[in-house]
Amino acid sequence: MNADNLGTSPTAGRTTALGSASAWWLTTLGRLERTTVADPMINALQRKIRSLPLGGLRDLLRGRPLGHPVHPVLVQVPIGCWLSSTVLDVLPATQRAATSLTAVGLAGVAPAALAGWADWADLPPEQARVGLVHAISNVAAVACYAAALTARLRGRSTRGTLWSLGGLTAVAVSGALGGHVSYRQSVGAYPAT
Repeated sequence: MNADNLGTSPTAGRTTALGSASAWWLTTLGRLERTTVADPMINALQRKIRSLPLGGLRDLLRGRPLGHPVHPVLVQVPIGCWLSSTVLDVLPATQRAATSLTAVGLAGVAPAALAGWADWADLPPEQARVGLVHAISNVAAVACYAAALTARLRGRSTRGTLWSLGGLTAVAVSGALGGHVSYRQSVGAYPAT
């Protein structure tokens, strides 16, 4: 038996804390997957999205020509811009660049959201429940970044930075939820045609 197994190593405390946080997260997600509270709203919203007369645009939004969903590709614009703006917030004399990246990230939200909703409309209940919370987290992120951009444009860079940090936190939660739907719940692969 080694020191890690006995809990006496210097990393044992961190491993235990990480294990506890992971167990809490997975338990929370399991409960979210099983709760049926929002199912009537989810079912109605999914039917509404599926009934939109999108024609071939639906397949494009779902990424069928690529053979995989396009939503994960499109989210790279807002996430990349917003993460980069946070890095620039800590560097001197880069507020203007941080403001530009915040704005570009906001501009990239619409295509990513449309693709996400197109995918979400066909998800089974467990995944749709987690996906709805993923979307709500995204709305929170967009609201924070919109507030950040407003503050930055008004010359309130510290307030803009704080709003950006709130937005980045919401993006992290959203990303974890999206990752859960995509990888742990195995959603998104299309069979080869």
